Amino acid sequence: MSTIVLIRPGCTAFDTESRLQGTLDLPLNKRGEEQVKQLLAEIQSLNIEIVFASPCEPARGLAEEIGQELGVPMKEVEDLSNFSFGLWQGLCIEDLKRKHPRVFKQWHESPHSVRPPEGETLSEAESRVHLALERPIKREIPCAIVVPDPLFSLIASILEGTPFEMPTPGEESIPCKLWKEIPTSQAREVFFARFGGPGHSSAEL
Repeated sequence: MSTIVLIRPGCTAFDTESRLQGTLDLPLNKRGEEQVKQLLAEIQSLNIEIVFASPCEPARGLAEEIGQELGVPMKEVEDLSNFSFGLWQGLCIEDLKRKHPRVFKQWHESPHSVRPPEGETLSEAESRVHLALERPIKREIPCAIVVPDPLFSLIASILEGTPFEMPTPGEESIPCKLWKEIPTSQAREVFFARFGGPGHSSAEL
């Protein structure tokens, strides 16, 4: 069965400190490095023909490792940049909750209705995902997609046809298993039911 393997990077210092990473580049911490070792062992037998990666670290570095380990090409995709939290990036989630309680509550209850200052809306992030993934999903290419949260959670909700819930940053929020498999046929059906098509994509994947 052909599948899409959706992968999120391991733990960083911002996860330990419950800070919003967004598009900031960060290295893995010790726990994150151990998670990557386990991930590489787990995906050895999977059918992956190409790895699409967010340009953000540590997603890009992990995608390179996966490509080298499996002997497949890796392609960095700008439209797979993580969700931009704008001026909230780097903030501790508790500070955000304390300083902006009403916005924080709205962000979790209705995330599509909130735009972080100088950041983007979820609808804008969804449009990027549409452009980035339309072609490989239309062609049902067995691939890996390496992106950080919350883009990981957003793409998972799109491809599985489930409601999106904004994840709260924190080390405890990172699952033991960093990846999930989604059948390409299922992803194609759900993706185009949501966005319409299949049509021509402007993304050169």
